[in-house]
Amino acid sequence: MKIVADDKIPFLKGVLEPFAEMIYLPGHRIDNRALKDADALLVRTRTRCDAALLKNTGIKFIATATIGYDHIDTDFCNSNGIAWTNAPGCNSSSVQQYIAAALLNISGQFKYRLKNKTLGIVGVGNVGSKVSNLARILEMNVLLNDPPRARKEGEDGFAGIEQVLMESDIVTAHVPLNPSGEDCTLNLFSEDSFSMMRRGSWFINTSRGEVTDTKALKNVLDSGKLMGTVLDVWEKEPDIDTELMERAFISTPHIAGYSSDGKAKGTSVIVNALCKFFGFPLRDWYPDNISDPAAPVILLNCRGKSDEDVMREAVLHSYNIEDDSLRLKHAPSEFEEQRGDYPLRREFPAYTIIVKGGTRNTRIMLRDLGFRVA
Repeated sequence: MKIVADDKIPFLKGVLEPFAEMIYLPGHRIDNRALKDADALLVRTRTRCDAALLKNTGIKFIATATIGYDHIDTDFCNSNGIAWTNAPGCNSSSVQQYIAAALLNISGQFKYRLKNKTLGIVGVGNVGSKVSNLARILEMNVLLNDPPRARKEGEDGFAGIEQVLMESDIVTAHVPLNPSGEDCTLNLFSEDSFSMMRRGSWFINTSRGEVTDTKALKNVLDSGKLMGTVLDVWEKEPDIDTELMERAFISTPHIAGYSSDGKAKGTSVIVNALCKFFGFPLRDWYPDNISDPAAPVILLNCRGKSDEDVMREAVLHSYNIEDDSLRLKHAPSEFEEQRGDYPLRREFPAYTIIVKGGTRNTRIMLRDLGFRVA
């Protein structure tokens, strides 16, 4: 057997070699010729899996180590007997950490208390649900918008997109890219959408760049209606709009889900799915070589600090989002390199917090977010 894999899928090398010939290539170099005699393909979002790539190849199975799968032409695969899978939910906790860092960075730099503010969450799947839980921990109000779920589960608990836009202090997008149909999300956030938002509100997008109309977002930022934006995804990646990048409060190179834990989960999902499909004698595989964070113990002196201040200190210790933003703004032409060589980032459970002072509620909030509290 021959398996072609993106060479940036972490923790993969050495795992499948006992069962197959492994060919590792950069995502942009995976082409039709490379797949001529291959049986399986393991990718990330950068490889467009369509007829041009797959026609007249031996590919029987495709797995993407990502939540999203809009880069896979599923109709072509289904019509040609090619099995495919994604890794749903693998990096949801990583994106939750990113949103926590973004919100607490905003609140710290703008003296903007999050408690009792309204967070509008557009898209309430694995990621949106984790973000909703984060908002609850931060004592924020939440409006949830997810038309497919509302149709399936009933309207209770869900709000229309207009209500979310008009009543939220912060709107965050966690939707798939659907270019057409009843739940089309292409340019979901447009001139019309932004015109409905409150003056002084914030917009965050960690889903797909094409969900937002770049020109419309630049215009609303220039008008001063929005206080600011946090962007991890961009139209036409990696050739991003540098004017929008500079205008954004936080700009990052599509790495919200790039914690080492999220990557490990994604690789685990696709390895186990491939082994099951081809009958390889490997079960419940998970990486055993995830590095520990540089400073896994956090000493927090809570005296004289609000719960939100304590949460900020803990979250930004685990992930300093400003570092990622400064790297991109300094060298936007290195977008892909910054993704491919992304530094170690561990999620909250990798850290132990020793709390001095503080309230019982402080400890509950930290534990609910996933930290180990001594």
